[in-house]
Amino acid sequence: MNDFYTQKGYDLRNHNDLSRAMEDYLEMICRTANTNEYARVNAIAAQLNVTPSSASKMASKLREKGFVDFEPYGILRPTEKGWETGRYLLRRHEVLHRFFCLVNQSENELELVEQIEHYINRKTIDNIEKLMERLEEAKRK
Repeated sequence: MNDFYTQKGYDLRNHNDLSRAMEDYLEMICRTANTNEYARVNAIAAQLNVTPSSASKMASKLREKGFVDFEPYGILRPTEKGWETGRYLLRRHEVLHRFFCLVNQSENELELVEQIEHYINRKTIDNIEKLMERLEEAKRK
């Protein structure tokens, strides 16, 4: 049976723990914490082109859901739950970026990846990654 929904309807139906915006923030926090072991609210705001107050509000939401610890002086550290989700978000981003650069024969598809990454499920990411491995292996031969 084919049940069609609006995007909001699919979101409600799938009961996603994180909104798309929360995913963007958590991804950036984990990307930064991979290098520095922490992220700062002001840096995250600058990287995502939002105001520090918006980044602070989102950090508070992520803390309430158990994804980050929000320490004094605007320091953010992903929790174990945050790292688990964040590693997937970073992988999803990297797989899609490689894929779209290959398909579009370009060096940078950041905007396209940022717009589409929230709409692709884990199974599809896994399958795209397998496809990319096969294509890259064939290219080396």
